[in-house]
Amino acid sequence: QVQLVESGGGLVQPGGSLRLSCAASGFTLDYLNIGWFRQAPGKEREGVSCTNSRNSSTYYHHSVKGRFTISRDNAKNTVYLQMNSLKPEDTAVYYCATNCRVDYSGTYYYDDWGQGTQVTVSS
Repeated sequence: QVQLVESGGGLVQPGGSLRLSCAASGFTLDYLNIGWFRQAPGKEREGVSCTNSRNSSTYYHHSVKGRFTISRDNAKNTVYLQMNSLKPEDTAVYYCATNCRVDYSGTYYYDDWGQGTQVTVSS
């Protein structure tokens, strides 16, 4: 059974930083695409980032590009999302997702996800 546990969310002021973690079990992270999506209140889910294990490419949604960085620690079977220069519009529940992929139109797909971690950006 795939298990994903997100952590690291919290309340931060605009311009601040947070580092989200996703601890994975039930599979070897190194052999799967993995990424993050988010959902703000009243809005649809939005793909944030995805790493491709086959070609090492990385996707970022245009709204976070240059501010967020996804990384992996294969030894710890953990994926991270470093979020810098946070904005109020980044407020959402953030979910780690396995087998993420993004098609040519920008549609974000995934297979499994965790319980999520709340990120609130407010002054």
